[in-house]
Amino acid sequence: MGFFNRIKAGLKKTSSVLNTDIRDLFKTEGRLVDDQFLDELFATLVKTDIGGKAGTEIRDRIQNTFRGRVIHMTEALDAVKQHLKELLAQPEESIRYATSGPTVVMVVGVNGSGKTTSIAKLAHMFRTQGKSVVLGAGDTFRAAAVQQLTIWAERLGVEIVTGEPGADPASVAHRAVSTALSEGKDVCILDTAGRLQTQVNLMKELEKIHRVIGKQIESSPHEVLLVLDATAGQNGISQARGFSEAANCTGLVLAKLDGTAKGGVVVPIRQEFDLPVKFIGVGETPEDLVLFNADEFSEALFDEQTV
Repeated sequence: MGFFNRIKAGLKKTSSVLNTDIRDLFKTEGRLVDDQFLDELFATLVKTDIGGKAGTEIRDRIQNTFRGRVIHMTEALDAVKQHLKELLAQPEESIRYATSGPTVVMVVGVNGSGKTTSIAKLAHMFRTQGKSVVLGAGDTFRAAAVQQLTIWAERLGVEIVTGEPGADPASVAHRAVSTALSEGKDVCILDTAGRLQTQVNLMKELEKIHRVIGKQIESSPHEVLLVLDATAGQNGISQARGFSEAANCTGLVLAKLDGTAKGGVVVPIRQEFDLPVKFIGVGETPEDLVLFNADEFSEALFDEQTV
């Protein structure tokens, strides 16, 4: 599938809710834009976790443009899509690579956010670009996490650096970066223990990892990607706030987008934070990581063929 079709497939559940509910708002001859219609439209938008702020802006835009007129579904959809494109507008950018030597990518997120799978997808992406990769299994407190990442490393044909159970995660990160330097690897991806944004000690651990690898390679980590679970909906916003402050995040990966009807959560996240959405996860295979594009995302949300 092409990128747009993969985004459409990943947004199928969200798109189904939007298109079905918006179609239900309209009669064959259209709808008069009055308070009842505007309230129903607002409720439909909020259902996908687009958020109250964006929902209000879209409702007001349609009210100001069409108030007192009969509006048809295509007009409403065009207005909504245009507003979403403006809200989500950002440079389409992949990873910021180091000018020389290994590029270090640190990956953070709460437990169960899809962090390990996202790391595997990133490693696969780098491999398909012809880059050599080493992984650092920094989640030393959960044996299952190291095991899962090791299985992915073997499957993808990339090297992995692990530590003893309970070892200092910063030491594992240090050894992974050292391996990348000594072996001339192109990319080093560092996993970190899943944590809640309210766990102060674990947040300080992220800061320590940041300092340690910054001494090995100047300006590293070059990317700190926060993985958010799309199925968490609005809870993702508080996660993003805590992590972006503690770990100096540079971008977001929205995981599990295919498993939720709340894909609209990307909108309030973009409104709340000056962080680009770098990638979206649209499936479970290593290939199912798509570079985020605001226009394609907005179009896919309302593409009836995904219903």
